[in-house]
Amino acid sequence: MNEMQEESEYQEPSKSQLKREDTALQDLAKELAGLSTAQLSGLSLPEDIFDAVRATASMPPKGARKRQLKFIGGLLRNLDVDPLREELAALKSQSVHTAREHHKIEQWRDRLLAEDNQALTNLLNEYPSADRQQIRQLIRNAKKETETGKPPKSSRLIYRYLKELFEEND
Repeated sequence: MNEMQEESEYQEPSKSQLKREDTALQDLAKELAGLSTAQLSGLSLPEDIFDAVRATASMPPKGARKRQLKFIGGLLRNLDVDPLREELAALKSQSVHTAREHHKIEQWRDRLLAEDNQALTNLLNEYPSADRQQIRQLIRNAKKETETGKPPKSSRLIYRYLKELFEEND
């Protein structure tokens, strides 16, 4: 009988395990606090947690913010956070993909401005639907703007054109 009582005492999680879980929830709250309002609204958060996370944005990174993150961790304790973690992971991978696309477009633009016809030929081979005349005109204008010290309007237009071209073909 005494052994049965001892076994039942240890069925609950240990104090250390509870602390680890609380710390993980506070880390999740910190991660949520680092998101923009637009990103937060894309997540399936209850209204009270959404408001609490938005309130942390205006707090200095000292005591009040730490208390708020602990409060949010406590609110998260009442939720199933696995779907929320999956949504955050998807959001992060989407951000990585967006950054990768941005770098690809910038590299093409820089190549077009630096290498002249060879880069343009490579671009047209990869993307046959591209408008040769428009790209050449934009490149000429961008080079002229650089030489005269004007703002890089045409360079930005090249970026926009390439972005539309890549989105159209992907």
